[in-house]
Amino acid sequence: MITPAAGTATVSRGVRLGYGVGSFCTATVTAVPGLLLLYYMTNFLAVPAWLAGVVVTAPKVWDLFINPMVGRWSDRTRSRMGPRRPWLLAGACTLPIAFYLVFAGPPLTGVPAALYIAACFLATATAYALFEVPYKAMPGEMTHDYHERTSLLQWRMVFIGVATAIAGVLAPAIVTSQGDDGTLASYRLMGATIAAIMLVSMLGAFFGTARAPMTGAPEADRGGWREQFSAIKDNSAFLWLTVLACTQMLAVSMMLAAAPYFAAYTIGAPTATQTLFAALVGPILLTMPLWVRLARRFDKRGAMILATVLFGGGTTAAIATPLFGSAWAHVTILVVGVGYAGVQLLQFSMLADVIASDAQRSGKRRAGVLTGLWTAIESGVSSFGALIFGIILSLGGFIESEPNRPVQQPDSAVTAVLIGQTAVPALIIFASALMTLKYRLTPPGAPASDASG
Repeated sequence: MITPAAGTATVSRGVRLGYGVGSFCTATVTAVPGLLLLYYMTNFLAVPAWLAGVVVTAPKVWDLFINPMVGRWSDRTRSRMGPRRPWLLAGACTLPIAFYLVFAGPPLTGVPAALYIAACFLATATAYALFEVPYKAMPGEMTHDYHERTSLLQWRMVFIGVATAIAGVLAPAIVTSQGDDGTLASYRLMGATIAAIMLVSMLGAFFGTARAPMTGAPEADRGGWREQFSAIKDNSAFLWLTVLACTQMLAVSMMLAAAPYFAAYTIGAPTATQTLFAALVGPILLTMPLWVRLARRFDKRGAMILATVLFGGGTTAAIATPLFGSAWAHVTILVVGVGYAGVQLLQFSMLADVIASDAQRSGKRRAGVLTGLWTAIESGVSSFGALIFGIILSLGGFIESEPNRPVQQPDSAVTAVLIGQTAVPALIIFASALMTLKYRLTPPGAPASDASG
């Protein structure tokens, strides 16, 4: 149980907005490659599907090392800007450049193209860690109040909704502006546009959080890695939240990687990627107040179970798309969007709770280490979504191609696309509903176990 603390800080509207705008970066840098990179490699650069899946996955393994390191460094940073904001600025200066280079490479195909993108994607993952790890650590240090953290993070979710629209609607629209499948030049234009949006949002978060309150532990944990990991290992709430988030984001990453294929080969309209994402994003923008109320009414654990059931139910229903057509697909994705909105809000709110609870129990500032580990493990596991989908495509006999030499995919490949978009993610997301029952961090006065289990 989270115990109440004296001096609960109220986060001003200006800081909430300043913090929230940083989500333009965190959402787009995940969603755009997750949505377009696999398709870009297999259908424009003639990279085999299995190798493209490895390229998308391999740089994320680096997150397992760099994210905890950045978190530890930010915990121990002393500056008049606070421990987190210098790292936000470092990320803002490096991430947009690395991201642009992923889609702006030389005219390579096959294995050379895969190696180039792998190197650029590795640089992107490193720069992203500089910003993302300190950024996610901040809400747990802004206020002691259990429910205010959910209210604070609903602003972040609104910006995530807008950013997801940019990733799922604007980015594909730019790509297809020069043809239904796009061109190499349109992918470069898309990369430059998204990089510019990320730069503005990251600088906005840096300046917008200048007056953010700091209610976390005043002293950084100076213990070694072994001591810190030992303490974290005994924190059952953190461990179960990490497992839960990894499972959910694995399903999400599979659906993102599959979306362009689902639009092209199941619905029969490559441009449907944009409208499908509009159906996904709409609920994120509109249902945040509802999920905040549900979290208060049923607590965060009960609300999370409801969100996963909606998410999984919509994904399962999408299996019938070949029978009922495009309209059915959009309705089912709309249901997925309602559940996804709750999943995202509650994940981040629970993480902030875990950070605050750990600081109360230990008296040490290690939000960066906790967030770094959580982000690294979640990112690493979720990156396997593209790899798993790539393997499913290969098993189905999917044929890689170039724009000037389109191919007719076999029926087995079309079936593999449908399974990778619907059945497999549905099984994964329903499993996360069972995992939610193991998470027991609750507000003051609720009958539940301690954060450390």
